[in-house]
Amino acid sequence: MSDQTEDYYECFFEDMGALYCRREVPKSSIEKYKNTFPPLLLSHWENYGWTGYGDGIFWTVDPSEFSPFIQAWAMDSGIEHATSFHVIARSAFGNLYLWQESTGNRLSINSKYARYTLGAENQMPADKLDISVQSFFISKSREGSDFDDMFNSALKTLGPLQPDEMYGFVPALALGGPADLKHLQKVKTIEHLTFLSQLTPLTDWGFPDLGSL
Repeated sequence: MSDQTEDYYECFFEDMGALYCRREVPKSSIEKYKNTFPPLLLSHWENYGWTGYGDGIFWTVDPSEFSPFIQAWAMDSGIEHATSFHVIARSAFGNLYLWQESTGNRLSINSKYARYTLGAENQMPADKLDISVQSFFISKSREGSDFDDMFNSALKTLGPLQPDEMYGFVPALALGGPADLKHLQKVKTIEHLTFLSQLTPLTDWGFPDLGSL
């Protein structure tokens, strides 16, 4: 990696926190996604694995684990070209970060509230995609990955997360559950997110129904 790239990772680690529960990425996955993601993201996988950061407040992930529900959720919600988006990272509370193959556009999903934010539909030049990867990670923060300052309390009360776990509200907020620590549980990530995807379509954050928040 270049010195500039090393400086970028150092900044990301300093803000988010140290690696936690690293999973090695199979060579077959690198090969599978070599035409889907920029070289820098694949290099990130090779060097750091699919990994939690900062005691599990933020995670890089295997996109294939999320495909069965996320693309169906996006399609059912009317998001165009839904099958071209792939989850590359998530937060401890189920915020999902997706990358659109070829274009480099991004889609962010707040699964708790079933809201999404879609980046501008631009075709990014191939030589700029690595820069976009850097921009994505450096824009992520510990504060932005938290939810209502609950992470440290959840960590202390419920215990640390494993790679296949997240903190989820039970009952779900979409079912009228309260967003407080008392109703927060450690849940299996894919199972919980699949359940949330079946409750309600995603709504663009740009046009929120404030009464439902």
